[in-house]
Amino acid sequence: MAQRSWSVQDAKNRFSEVVEAAQRTPQTVTKHGKPTVVVVDVVEYERLRHLERARAPSFADALLAMPQDDGEFPRRNVRMRDIEL
Repeated sequence: MAQRSWSVQDAKNRFSEVVEAAQRTPQTVTKHGKPTVVVVDVVEYERLRHLERARAPSFADALLAMPQDDGEFPRRNVRMRDIEL
């Protein structure tokens, strides 16, 4: 089944149908004709979260990337990793 696009109003009125469809393929919800959110199956969401975490540099990687000659170095713009407590 192909990905479907729903207006916010249609998604509200037919939420159960959106959820059922999202279990097969991601569903896009639009607001004022522009894509706003995507509803995805929880298994796909967890897979994407795992990939995101796998690509985040570790603290050790960041330390090892620092120059050792006391010179200037550009700061890396990285997102902090999520941790489970």
